[in-house]
Amino acid sequence: MDIKEDDEFRVITPTDTQLRDSVSARTGTLWTAVAHIITGVIGAGVLSLAWATAKLGWIAGPAALLAFAGVTLLSAFLLADCYRYPDTDNGPLRLNSYAQAVKVYLGKKNEIVCGAVVYISLMGFCIAFTIVTATCIRAIIKTNCYHREGHNATCSYGDNNNYNYMLLFGLLQIFLSQIPNFQNMLWLSIVAAIMSLTYSFIGIGLCLGKIIDKRKFEGNIRGSPAENRGAKVWLVFQALGNIAFSYPFSIIIFEIQDTLRSPPAEKQTMKKASTVAVFIQTFFFFCCGCFGYAAFGDSTPGNLLTGFGFYEPFWLVDFANACIVLHLVGGYQVFSQPIFAAIERWLTERYPQNKFIARFYGFKLPMLRGGTVRWNPMRVCLRTMYVVTTTGAALMFPYFNEVLGVLGAFGFWPLAVYYPVEMCILQKKIRSWTRPWLLLRGFSFVCLIVCLLSLVGSIYGLVGAKLG
Repeated sequence: MDIKEDDEFRVITPTDTQLRDSVSARTGTLWTAVAHIITGVIGAGVLSLAWATAKLGWIAGPAALLAFAGVTLLSAFLLADCYRYPDTDNGPLRLNSYAQAVKVYLGKKNEIVCGAVVYISLMGFCIAFTIVTATCIRAIIKTNCYHREGHNATCSYGDNNNYNYMLLFGLLQIFLSQIPNFQNMLWLSIVAAIMSLTYSFIGIGLCLGKIIDKRKFEGNIRGSPAENRGAKVWLVFQALGNIAFSYPFSIIIFEIQDTLRSPPAEKQTMKKASTVAVFIQTFFFFCCGCFGYAAFGDSTPGNLLTGFGFYEPFWLVDFANACIVLHLVGGYQVFSQPIFAAIERWLTERYPQNKFIARFYGFKLPMLRGGTVRWNPMRVCLRTMYVVTTTGAALMFPYFNEVLGVLGAFGFWPLAVYYPVEMCILQKKIRSWTRPWLLLRGFSFVCLIVCLLSLVGSIYGLVGAKLG
């Protein structure tokens, strides 16, 4: 890559290799892009939004949901303009991943930092999925117990049961992690997407039914009380981290935009798709957050479907929790495969002659089409170690809202605010201390403060839960 200096802006001239386009045909449309975004953002995070709204109250809760929606949409617009380089409409270089865009605009060092944040965030998602899955399995068993013995029955299933379910989930993921790559797991992604929409709609429907049954809205302006004023402040910051976990989709923008056909220009279609998706997402999140708070008030559970605000119909609650489990079984692999691919590619390029790393072996399975399964010692060991690590972390910190708060606060500012702002400034050649420059930098600074406070509050809650 040839780099020339032009005042404060970096001008990068792509090499011929970079200009080669690996995609033969792009057929994506506005609605396929919307579908990809919705599938990516509707997940386990929606189950915590009622709890977050309860901690913030009827004014700050909806306001925070709207604020994060606005930041997410602005971030999507800034990134959409960076897809083609150097011209946003007809630039010859297409940037088909977040890391590639950061490298082209901001250099190799920023790419390394960005990659570290991305991979830590992806690993964090897998830890959260392990926690939620175990909680849902226990919730199914307890729901059946309450149905048989009454809502006031003991039905005690302690932490040891949760640990056993986490270990069971880890064993399953060790097996599924041997799936070679994304191309071999399309069926898993489709099932996961269907399950996420199913349990989210069930949660909204159960909340709405509870409100209609009671004929009143619970909650108040200040939100649910805490032991003291200091504890309330920490809970507010943690709630913001939970909302930050649910909203952004910046990490998948470039991959989605790379599927769009043109004309019209990809950035125009992507901006329209982002607007539609954020509107749908915000409406959906409002339903989960506000209906959940209205149904339960100060007693809103941390997880909408496992906090036992719903006992009947028990089969529907069981079905919703089963959908969560199936979704997260596939979701774990969706978030793990990029990490596997990056590490394995690096090891293969660095040690191409090492038999442990580069050599594949085959063994026959009579019941399998084709008869032969190929396996690689490095892949088996690496992926097994990764699953063991995430499962171990989940066993150490099995706290749903606290973990989600830490993950949301950690990844939101760098991925949804800082890098989009910095790339926009360079891409549009915005001069220092001009009005647009001040607005963008001010916006980034405010978001940084909010995320730092959310991170501190979530870590405080995580440590408190561990020690308490």
